[in-house]
Amino acid sequence: MRVLAALSGGVDSSVAAAIALEQGHDVVGATLKLWGGSQDSGCCSVGDVEDARRVAQQLGIVHHVFNFTDDFEARVVSPYVTAHATGRTPNPCIECNRHLKFDRLLVRARQLGFDAVATGHHARRRPAPGGGWRLLRGVDGAKDQSYVLYPLGQGPLGRVLLPVGEITKSEVRARAAALGLRTAAKPESQDTCFITTGGGREAFLGDRIPLHPGRMVDRDGADLGPVRAIELLTVGQRRGLGSSGSRRYALAVDVEAATVTVGGADDLLVDRLALSEPTWVSGRPPAPGAAVEVQSSAHGRPTPGRWVGGEEVVLAAPRRRPAPGQAVVLYAGDEVLGGGTAR
Repeated sequence: MRVLAALSGGVDSSVAAAIALEQGHDVVGATLKLWGGSQDSGCCSVGDVEDARRVAQQLGIVHHVFNFTDDFEARVVSPYVTAHATGRTPNPCIECNRHLKFDRLLVRARQLGFDAVATGHHARRRPAPGGGWRLLRGVDGAKDQSYVLYPLGQGPLGRVLLPVGEITKSEVRARAAALGLRTAAKPESQDTCFITTGGGREAFLGDRIPLHPGRMVDRDGADLGPVRAIELLTVGQRRGLGSSGSRRYALAVDVEAATVTVGGADDLLVDRLALSEPTWVSGRPPAPGAAVEVQSSAHGRPTPGRWVGGEEVVLAAPRRRPAPGQAVVLYAGDEVLGGGTAR
């Protein structure tokens, strides 16, 4: 099988390409150039592209660089900015996976005659009873990335290989070391690739949209003081909201009114979640009343719940509300059922 290995310049994608070779596939490497602005962290930097090129050389495979900067701007960066401008908290990594790595790249791979794309995500796919594919958590629970892959449907899953999802992170590094790959000991990238560590989110957004001062109010509407920029606040945030002898958390962000409603930690607890634009791995939602596990952050602890149909899930016990714009992913054990965006 002809396989296009997505080489990000990290150890996981390096080993994914190596495993695809070991399995006898005809492998070619490809690195995506996504961000054309300032960058000092995150994936796909200039240094990462060079690391990917050198890994491909070590593995003896051809290496390409695909320039998807326009798509990245349109599908990831612009929606990120718009979300903050309207008081929502986006997850750019999920949108990058949805639109770039498992859409645009798959289209390019098909155009070039490849049968599949291999990536370094820690997740697994398995044949589904009756045909099709299931998406499962990676073997290494601490490194599982299935949460950010929830938008994958049957089309992309049928053309994706996830080799490192079958092994632990320590095994990934051991394999890379045994092969002498230059990425064997490379630290993991944790940051948003287009946000610099020097300027941060405030500098990035401030260059693209006006940032407006706002006011804190309590649940009764009483004024509690100023905030520097309403567009930088997110539901659940505590830092920068003062204390007055007790901890304050952002309960709601109203950009139009330039106010953030604050309260205590218990005020964030909810017993049901509404999702917008849910998508399902199998193409079908769970049956109404089906038991599910609800996860609202990449490595958060799942909460038992019940899918009630429509776009709503009821929780077995109250839990902290995710910020509007964050992904809410539903599981059945290790299997990803699908998910949507918190309202």
